[in-house]
Amino acid sequence: MARDATLTLRSGARMPTLGMGTWHMGERKRDRAREVAALRRGLELGMSLVDTAEMYGEGGAESVVGEAIADCRDRVFLVSKVYPHRASRRGVVDACARSLERLATDRLDLYLLHWRGNVPLAETVAGFESLREAGRIRDWGVSNLGVEDLHELASVAGGKHCAANQVLYHLACRGIEFDLLPACRQEGVAVMAYSPFDEGRLLHDKRLAAIAARIGASAAEVALAWLLARPGVVAIPKASDLAHVQANARARTRTLSENTLRELDRAFPPPTRAWPLRMI
Repeated sequence: MARDATLTLRSGARMPTLGMGTWHMGERKRDRAREVAALRRGLELGMSLVDTAEMYGEGGAESVVGEAIADCRDRVFLVSKVYPHRASRRGVVDACARSLERLATDRLDLYLLHWRGNVPLAETVAGFESLREAGRIRDWGVSNLGVEDLHELASVAGGKHCAANQVLYHLACRGIEFDLLPACRQEGVAVMAYSPFDEGRLLHDKRLAAIAARIGASAAEVALAWLLARPGVVAIPKASDLAHVQANARARTRTLSENTLRELDRAFPPPTRAWPLRMI
């Protein structure tokens, strides 16, 4: 059976710990039907978190998502992100309105600052808070922010309402475990792991392949099951075709033994010092 895979955010909302990413979706019209079908299949399989952004396909991915969830919006935990250069108090509100229109919905479950730009965090938070108070978003958060950025965020008015930080995190990229992951846990900030397969490279890693073969699993199942076993972590692998979506969904039923976890630690050692936050 699939594990009960949700995290409770600051608002009390429950966010699924395995979802679907949409980076590079909505870029080519010829791919649209396949992308919509993949998302719908993922929803059927219980992966009800969908992550997108106004940057992806310059709104194209949001449009794809809107079509995929048109008849099941209430069963979807919907996440989108705002460009940093549009993250002023007024700019956030306007950007959110455009995203909601493309997504054909009246609300987001989580709205994120895509990465930190030149707009002061206080302005961005003020915009997020106004959206939250208006019911256009339920929670807000950030993406690609390191420890010092999070400390600064917590110091501005409303900053402690930050619900999530979406960062690059996978077996071969564990730097956040030294300082950022503990800091997020201490503050009650969920960590969303994007690109959990390192854009596909991890799935071809011989170390992971050997461990996966030994336990009768795919490399994707093991990579995702490892993330899902981390407290306070959500994984959002890309969901662009049916085969990949179905493989990803199987990770929900895969429990890794202590022996397998130790093997993974030996193959992909945890950090022993602070590392600069990596981004894609």
